[in-house]
Order: sequence, then C-alpha cells, then structure tokens
Amino acid sequence: MAAALVRTRNNRMIAGVCAGLARRFGTTPATMRVIFAVSCLLPGPQFLVYLALWILLPSEDKATSAAAW
Repeated sequence: MAAALVRTRNNRMIAGVCAGLARRFGTTPATMRVIFAVSCLLPGPQFLVYLALWILLPSEDKATSAAAW
C-alpha cells in the first residue's frame, strides 16, 4: 500500500509538498523538485497547483493526530 498523500515534516524546503509527493510516488524529494522546476518552464498553472496543494494537503503531524481518533 502506498503512503498517504501528506506534506512531510522531514526533507521540507518550502512547504513539504514535493517531499510528500515524492514519498507517495516512491521517488526522492530531489527528483520531485527537479520535475517541478522543469515543469515550471512549460506553459500551465504549475505554480498555482503547488499553492493549492500547499493549502489543501494536511501536514503530516495533523494527519497522524486525526488518524488517532
């Protein structure tokens, strides 16, 4: 089973979005950051998607405390 999609507390640079995506999809955070940086060179709403994930994805500590209920 794959890891839950949450913003991590470890390997976080700005918000932990790329590190959380990397853990979910089984890659390294550096690889996910490179993919994001290269995708920003293409036209599209990549930066807005990153901001939306920052707002919508729960933080790892909040997700574990909610699972305890």
